[in-house]
Amino acid sequence: MLQTLKLLAPALIPSWNFFEVIADSPRIEYAQLRSPGETARDWREFRPRPERVSLPAMLGRLLWNARWNEALFVVSCAERLLAEPTAHSQDEIFRRIAADLAERRGAGGDWLSFRIVLVSEDEGAINRDVAFLAEPRSLAAIPLR
Repeated sequence: MLQTLKLLAPALIPSWNFFEVIADSPRIEYAQLRSPGETARDWREFRPRPERVSLPAMLGRLLWNARWNEALFVVSCAERLLAEPTAHSQDEIFRRIAADLAERRGAGGDWLSFRIVLVSEDEGAINRDVAFLAEPRSLAAIPLR
């Protein structure tokens, strides 16, 4: 029994050295465009966090939260895109945004672009710096899932 607890302890009690580096928090924002040459003005945050979560919803999320897991994957893609840009990371982000827009039947244009904004705090002020801007893609050309 004691050996089992020793094996489970690292999983149950997080290490204070879990993160190698604490960096700015990436946020993904998207814009729908009418043409690939249009300048995006209406940027929207992709899957923003809710301001409040009820206790029953919070308890339910402990057991099943596929949407949040997918959101964490997209943030991971954004982090990889900033560290080592790959087509795969861009494709995954475009695919997830396009799938959300298709579910909501979002009108606003036939082209899609996204950007990665780094959010940081400096002496109480919130700074937002655009770290990456993707070239627009046709929504019709993005495979959904």
